[in-house]
Amino acid sequence: MTDTTQAPSGVTSPLPTVPLSTPVSASSVTASTPAGSGSGTVLPRLERESEPARGPEERRFGGTRISDVLCVVGAAVASVSVTSIVFTELAPVSGPIAFAAVAYVMFLVFYALLVATNESAAVVRDRVVSAAVHSLAFVVVATLVFVVSFSVIRATKALPHWNFITQDMALTGPLDPMTSGGVLHAIAGSLIQISIALVITVPLGVTTALFLTEVPGPFARFVRTIVEAMTALPSIVAGLFIYASVIVGLGFDKSGFAASLAISVMMLPIMIRSADVVLRLVPSTLKEASIGLGAGQWQTVWRVVLPTSRSGLVTAIILATARGIGETSPVLLTAGFAPDLNLDPTSGPMISLPLAIFEFVKSPEPNMIARGFGAAAVLMFLVLVLFVIARVIGSQTVATRERRNERLRALRRLVLRCVAAAGPVWRPVGGWVRRHARRYVHPFPADASQEDHS
Repeated sequence: MTDTTQAPSGVTSPLPTVPLSTPVSASSVTASTPAGSGSGTVLPRLERESEPARGPEERRFGGTRISDVLCVVGAAVASVSVTSIVFTELAPVSGPIAFAAVAYVMFLVFYALLVATNESAAVVRDRVVSAAVHSLAFVVVATLVFVVSFSVIRATKALPHWNFITQDMALTGPLDPMTSGGVLHAIAGSLIQISIALVITVPLGVTTALFLTEVPGPFARFVRTIVEAMTALPSIVAGLFIYASVIVGLGFDKSGFAASLAISVMMLPIMIRSADVVLRLVPSTLKEASIGLGAGQWQTVWRVVLPTSRSGLVTAIILATARGIGETSPVLLTAGFAPDLNLDPTSGPMISLPLAIFEFVKSPEPNMIARGFGAAAVLMFLVLVLFVIARVIGSQTVATRERRNERLRALRRLVLRCVAAAGPVWRPVGGWVRRHARRYVHPFPADASQEDHS
């Protein structure tokens, strides 16, 4: 067998073939033979099935071991012991806050040392940071629980009395018992003032946030800077502004409406800033798709941007409401104090719950102080109710509405099916009732009344 090749001159000449003296088999080639050192092809050696491949050591991100629990317990015991020795024998320091701070720092030190005995440096850092984050979260939750529990416990003297939420303080003095007087006027004042403030703040805040997001430019940057500066505005300044401009300048009396204006000044920066952040999170692809389908900017905002950011806007409203409903000094400057119920926000002083709490706790009488804590408990409950209502409204997405409509349709089909199934049973019962009704009900003849008159 010969091969041919094309010479440069175009002449075809045969090439000799070199026969192999010894055939090379795949089984005779070993992995130790280097590639290219001998004749034939070097095949890789097959992995042994008896030796599985070992990957990198996996790190554990979850689960709790007994060693972790022992490290936490040991660090806690050691920190408390060392802190007790330091406070009693070495340092002239006292007080529960200082003791807790020193014990916390010592706990982190001892916990790091115990974890470092059998873990790497990366694991030690991870465990220490995790312990610090969890402990700070626990401190925040514990503080909230303490504030709520302390107020509710101190309010148990006033809350059991039904008159506390059905009467005002018009005919009640500081020495009167808890069976007289209440905070009805403060509850009504808070609801009226915060409702007017929300009517002013929500449309204005959402519109301004849409302007900052949809119409960028130098003026939008200037407005955003002013809004960020007003976020830290002291409440007394807002009260003084409304007092000087509305009450003194325009000649209005102190009223609930003036207090609502002052509360709106406090709520508006929070509303605009939070809504601006939420509207920025709307994906630009949704806006581009809406515009690509032929919708204008207003239709895109109304049908795409606002429905997409509904839950975030509700959160912004909750934050603004929480800022405004607890204000005291603007209400005191613009609405004054009144012990009786006033439902007219345009005339006369109107008190709110925070201002009522302030007036109650100033008194040295125990009953008035108890009424102050009761008003604080009512305020917290009112904020909780508003928060729940806002979350329920904000959670109404397209999917939830469709599921609700599907449940209503299923309920309607079930009712119709039950009515159809009960039809054959109801007909004999109805006939029996009608037959027995005729037996006992005898209508008067047409001329009976005429005979009686004659």
